[in-house]
Amino acid sequence: SQRFKVTHNYIKMRVFNLDLCRQEHRISPNNQGQSIVTRFLTLFSLIATLLLVSACNTTQTRNSDAPVLSRIAQRGELILGTSANMAPMTYTKEDGTVVGLDIDVARLMAKSMEVKLTIKTLPFAELLPALDRGDVDVVISNMTITTRRNLQAAFVGPYMTSGKCIITKQEGLARAEQAEDLNTPETRMAVMEGSTSEDFVKTLLPRATITTTGGLQSGVKMVANDEVGGLLTDYPICLSTLKDNPDAGFVSLFSLLTYEPIGIALPSGDPLFVNWTENFLARMEGTGILDEIGKHWFGQFGAVTHAE
Repeated sequence: SQRFKVTHNYIKMRVFNLDLCRQEHRISPNNQGQSIVTRFLTLFSLIATLLLVSACNTTQTRNSDAPVLSRIAQRGELILGTSANMAPMTYTKEDGTVVGLDIDVARLMAKSMEVKLTIKTLPFAELLPALDRGDVDVVISNMTITTRRNLQAAFVGPYMTSGKCIITKQEGLARAEQAEDLNTPETRMAVMEGSTSEDFVKTLLPRATITTTGGLQSGVKMVANDEVGGLLTDYPICLSTLKDNPDAGFVSLFSLLTYEPIGIALPSGDPLFVNWTENFLARMEGTGILDEIGKHWFGQFGAVTHAE
């Protein structure tokens, strides 16, 4: 199954190919607000007919069969866990509103269940423990599916695949052609704590000088202030960072050495919830709604260029 894949040239979706350099459907700053409102009102109206016919009816599930689904239905609320610090996937606006591609997916999940969505923001490393404790019902937070994480939670997806990217101001770092070129103590790299970027650096660049950060923005500031040579993160986040900091002198290096399948994390003790989410995601793909969400969040970054 091919959902949408981020590569160094373009974002591929399951049906729609989104060219980052020649995006015919790109939303301009002048019509972005009106287009987005119109598009998502249309999408939300479609949800009632396209997504409410689900694999199960949450209001009819028994506690013993589907404890999490029953809990969600009984309280009329889906609690999302997200880090809200990785634009454009999940981030907090200046007014405190949490938005992003991941948030839109969660809103549609809640809409299809006919419950309200409550967003709980947590540090990335605390998301899966919160899911395990039952503090949140689902985690959607640009989270890569890994075998280690899959021991802690069930995963549905991927709904997107990506790779690693280095944000840097150093031309030499951006021109590195293989991991060994960066595997020296002189390479000072920032990574987000608990992320697959941290695992990647520790495995492939064991001699590099690594600094962990609690969030994306602190890592970006470290690069901007020359405290580190680069920040290793996921490619969509690189695009967003370059767009938001056009005068910072940032360039990016895309790594083809990683495979990053991004998925939805669910509690391990509710197979019916897992099945429901699989069918929800399949319906999102089949109706083209997932493609529309992708166009919205990635189309606006079409003009961004990066080092290859």
